[in-house]
Amino acid sequence: MTRMVKCAKLGIEAEGLDTPPFPGPKGQYIYENISKQVWQEWLSVQTMLLNEHRLTSFDPKAKKFLEEERAKFLSSSETVMPEGYVPPPQ
Repeated sequence: MTRMVKCAKLGIEAEGLDTPPFPGPKGQYIYENISKQVWQEWLSVQTMLLNEHRLTSFDPKAKKFLEEERAKFLSSSETVMPEGYVPPPQ
């Protein structure tokens, strides 16, 4: 049976993640309050941010930046794209 959560970003009941995305309280919060759909959207935004800002995921400054951007993304309906970002053609 699919696990449902009240998604904090969407404001509706939606399919939840199968497991927390990472250990600790932040991962547990995401598991309990963020839908699978929103998490997948975040992973796409995260990839775009890594590429556009030419970040490496193991750099402590990049990790901090991504944590801040993730918090903004998950709590807000708006996503601010980097200056000069051009979305890929459909």
